Amino acid sequence: MAGADQVLKQALSKYKYADIARRDVTNAMTQFKDLRPSHDSFIFNDGNRKELLNLDGTIPVTYKGSIYNIPIGIWILDTHPYNPPMVFVKPTSAMQIKPGRNVDTNGKVDLPYLRDWRYPQSDLLGLIQILVIVFGEEPPVFSRQSQMAQSRPPYPGTSQYPGQAPYPMQGSGFPMPMPDSMNQPPGYSHTNQYGGGSNLPYPQYTTPGTNTVTSSAQPGSTSTVTEEHLRMSLLSAVEDKMKRRLREMFEQAQAEMNVLHKTQADLVKGKEKLEVMVKELENEKVEIENNIKLLQDKDQEVKEVLQKLDNQDKLDIDEAVVTTTPLYRQLLNSFAEEQAIEDAIYYLGEALRKDVIDLDVFLKQVRELSRKQFFLRALIQKCREKAGLPPMA
Repeated sequence: MAGADQVLKQALSKYKYADIARRDVTNAMTQFKDLRPSHDSFIFNDGNRKELLNLDGTIPVTYKGSIYNIPIGIWILDTHPYNPPMVFVKPTSAMQIKPGRNVDTNGKVDLPYLRDWRYPQSDLLGLIQILVIVFGEEPPVFSRQSQMAQSRPPYPGTSQYPGQAPYPMQGSGFPMPMPDSMNQPPGYSHTNQYGGGSNLPYPQYTTPGTNTVTSSAQPGSTSTVTEEHLRMSLLSAVEDKMKRRLREMFEQAQAEMNVLHKTQADLVKGKEKLEVMVKELENEKVEIENNIKLLQDKDQEVKEVLQKLDNQDKLDIDEAVVTTTPLYRQLLNSFAEEQAIEDAIYYLGEALRKDVIDLDVFLKQVRELSRKQFFLRALIQKCREKAGLPPMA
């Protein structure tokens, strides 16, 4: 395991998501211990070469009641787990690839799970489990044995039940698995080049047209359908049906998980929005409370001032303003008188315009008021100089 860890560390050093990819690969290797990591070069269809992590080994597949070790190779892209890996079936010299719905002539595996790959709903462990189910229904390899003779009675080619189709016979061109240690030449040994697992043979394939041994090949055998035949046929049918049901249940559960993950993501976003809104409302509440407190303080101050005014006697306007020095008092009185003269001259002009007074009266009054205003302005200027104030504009 230490060697595998070293290979993983070296191979994933240049991956974009090394930590996530390492956890995913380690999880798959923990469940399928025959898979071994290696750091090799992969050549793409366009001729580009890239150093990638490769999981090489076998996975146990149950077919017709027997366990077979199917050799595969899984290439992990440098963007894993956000892009799907590439899976290949790697037959030994004694095997041959059987192209089908999920495996092409080159051994490349194509599954809906790979086409619809989306992390974190998809991972390596789930992919390998799907491979076990798919290869159990349709093995991707068969033995290179062109001629074989079957010593045990095959499944019946006809059915005693009307309307029920028989199971495929071993001469029909379908790949049928060969149970352990049956019909093999002397000295033939099924060895597993990857180590571990069960040293069982792989499903045999017979060329169409090859004569197969019927139940009359053995002395004493009859063509009667025995109870053992029926039991094996029923077991095989039940096994196939359970695999189909399990696959349907898995796909349904996967779809439900996708919906739940999407719902969870929407709920998390909604929760974040609600938290932001609650925080803003709390801030507004604090600000409103501060404003209310400030208004209450100001209201109390106004009430106190009004109460003081109510308790005081009638206020004399002339006594309302009190200066601190006689100079400021002289300046205040001169300024008030000068402004009063300015208003008087204005209203005299309005009276002349409305023919309320004669022109002679207007000129006489304006001449007297202007002279008085001139002396008041001169007095104001001197008072400001004495008080250290800037001159009037």
